[in-house]
Amino acid sequence: MAREVVLADASPLIALARVGGLPWLRKLYKSISITEEVRGEATRARELPGAAAIAAAIKQGWIRVLRQEWSEPPLPLLDTGEASSLRAAIALGPGTLVLLDDLQARREAQRLGIAMTGTAGIIVEARRAGLIPAAGPVFARLAEEGFHLGDDLLQAILAELGEK
Repeated sequence: MAREVVLADASPLIALARVGGLPWLRKLYKSISITEEVRGEATRARELPGAAAIAAAIKQGWIRVLRQEWSEPPLPLLDTGEASSLRAAIALGPGTLVLLDDLQARREAQRLGIAMTGTAGIIVEARRAGLIPAAGPVFARLAEEGFHLGDDLLQAILAELGEK
């Protein structure tokens, strides 16, 4: 199904920005929307890796900041960025895909019937679309940046892509 709206939480944006992967998002999805809360989390500390690239994408207009805020449903187990992204997805409807990594946020998205993928899923899509020659080196760079997947999951992904 073609997605009408792709919403991103801060974690996938930051992770991909740190490995030069923001252009993959633009090629895969054309545009990304984020809430004000996510913008704050992703760009607040300009010295953090990835913040400048995310701010530049916002300035270029392909990452759009949603000005509307939604307060329902209450999602007390999530941080403000994740909660705002899930609330926006509910408000924007079933054509919405949310990019998020946090396990609790993914559980809430599943419970709410919201389509989602995370950083690993985006890397898989980028590999399948021919945007990167191999996923393994990207996962290795992410690990160097402190973003880790479980070994079993990583091996399963690489095997699925024919990389191991």
